[in-house]
Amino acid sequence: MANTFLKGKRILLGITGSIAAYKAAFLTRLLVKSGAEVRIVMTGSAKDFITPLTLSTLSKQAILTDVSTGEAWNNHVEIGLWADVMVIAPCTANTLAKLANGLCDNMVSATYLSARCPVFIAPAMDVDMWHHPSTQSNINKLKSYGNEIIPVGVGELASGLEGEGRMAEPEDIVTFLSNHFIQKQDFGGKEILVTAGPTFEALDPVRFIGNHSSGKMGVSIAEELAERGAKVHLVLGPSKLTPAHPNIELTRIMSAEEMYQAAVGIFPNCHAAIMAAAVADYRPKDFSDVKIKKKEGDLFIELARTKDIAANLGQSKKNGQILVGFALETNNELENAKRKLKKKNFDFIVLNSLRDKGAGFKSDTNKITILRKDNIIRKFELKSKKEVAKDIANEILDI
Repeated sequence: MANTFLKGKRILLGITGSIAAYKAAFLTRLLVKSGAEVRIVMTGSAKDFITPLTLSTLSKQAILTDVSTGEAWNNHVEIGLWADVMVIAPCTANTLAKLANGLCDNMVSATYLSARCPVFIAPAMDVDMWHHPSTQSNINKLKSYGNEIIPVGVGELASGLEGEGRMAEPEDIVTFLSNHFIQKQDFGGKEILVTAGPTFEALDPVRFIGNHSSGKMGVSIAEELAERGAKVHLVLGPSKLTPAHPNIELTRIMSAEEMYQAAVGIFPNCHAAIMAAAVADYRPKDFSDVKIKKKEGDLFIELARTKDIAANLGQSKKNGQILVGFALETNNELENAKRKLKKKNFDFIVLNSLRDKGAGFKSDTNKITILRKDNIIRKFELKSKKEVAKDIANEILDI
């Protein structure tokens, strides 16, 4: 299994100063034998436990241990962008704390902060350190960022104590990584429409009516589905984001009408659609070809309804197609979401509330509740939008 799913993968291994660092040699060898390309970054203290020469020999790559070497800068940004996955094994309690709080004073933490790929962390420490509330708080914080924590083992520790805290065995880490790449193909052969971002409804060549959506949630969903094998048609409103995954076909739009035309044209050939965009319900009825000049008194703008994209897709949905909606509410959240779920013929709706701290527009986190048409309701804790995207993708698979 490992040989099949790790072949050709680019794996970045981070090693920190733990007695378990000797296991990194075995892990490197297993990854290389599985056909992966392995590059390694180390903290300064990790060199006290295993030499860069050993790891360089096994990986057949130069080992980076310092942000700079003499007058040369080791590009942690480049190597962070190179990797398909990053795995930090072993990861000490000290490094856990640094990663959780954005401290950046060595090659491993600098590369971690630059990585855009999934990150897997294999902790290694003594039993009391592992169970300490500060360590568990850091673990939970790292999970909220979207990192995967590889479970610690149980057994004899360097202190002579018995208990949790051992770094996972290299064979288990290889299996963990293999399962990650296996899962990534569970949308293989599927075409999925995702709408994201706001719409801008022009009043004149200068002004528009819009909203605060950044597009982060919808883009995270598109990237998650693309990473798991789907061909994603992303219809994106005005946003600074530019997803680069090769499985994403990007259509940029400005207005609700443009999003409508794109969505109704794409949806008939898709297996599913996720309507994550914050589409304007109204647009200015009249558009001025020239900038509207300020005059005495008030200005009154007549608004006209925009086309309801989700309702249109719900009416045209064929057997086997899955349609997912979003509901951002400020009051009577469950009642409003249930009404929208039924009215627009969604298979499920993703509810979030602006009353929940950390949820809503522009933030990197979200707190959602999923309501299905079969009356199943799932509530989730506050998570990174990347993790929320996984929950939404998994819900589609469950259906």
